[in-house]
Amino acid sequence: MQRLKFKRCAAVAILMLAGAGALAQEHLVIKRPFNVPPSADLSYKIDARKKGISLGGDALLNWRATDSTYSATSVARASFLGKILDNRTEGAIDSFGLAPAQFREKRFRKDPTTATFDRAARTITFNDGTLSYPILGGEQDRGSAQWQLTAIARATPEKFVPGSEWKFFVAGRRDAEVWTFRVIARETLNTGMGSMAAIHFLKVPLPDSNAPQIDLWLAPGHEWYPVKLRFSEDDGEFVQQTIEKITKK
Repeated sequence: MQRLKFKRCAAVAILMLAGAGALAQEHLVIKRPFNVPPSADLSYKIDARKKGISLGGDALLNWRATDSTYSATSVARASFLGKILDNRTEGAIDSFGLAPAQFREKRFRKDPTTATFDRAARTITFNDGTLSYPILGGEQDRGSAQWQLTAIARATPEKFVPGSEWKFFVAGRRDAEVWTFRVIARETLNTGMGSMAAIHFLKVPLPDSNAPQIDLWLAPGHEWYPVKLRFSEDDGEFVQQTIEKITKK
């Protein structure tokens, strides 16, 4: 039972799966300057605390970008369990930034789910669900959202001040909703690469949401790559991933 809870939380933490059942209140269309980060492999250490027990694991995120395309593939493994999560987002780069074509997620002992962005039909659909949404421009999926945030931060770093908020319309496993990232502060992290300056973001919960808190850190001195993510409950339990190594490609 303990291991099952860790698997669920680790998957949520890495993919930032918060508020999965909430439908969007509005379909945002916001065009901002962007600068897509260079290709890299990012290795993370996973730490968790569940029911007083410390657990660990690792994750590898392969980010690839050209002038016109992108992809991000993430694989997470937990001690004694092996692979617990495998996901991939891929698509084009258009005037809004990342323009996903497909997001696929495979969680431990679960069937894979897919969100498809049909650019010809201008519609977002899901293999696990009946909902659909129009493509108006700038929509993201759960794998691409943090990279779109990174691209915007690289283009306009002076705007990322404490209190500023950054909204995206994000497709998940079977629906979509508005994600809001709020800048909290500039902080210094202890990582496998030593001390690292990073910008701390909070993914603002939806009104009346009971979803756990999601925190994200991007590192301006390292191309604004995502270097830390934390998923935390009110009772002190958490799952956290922290950068161990960045290899540019």
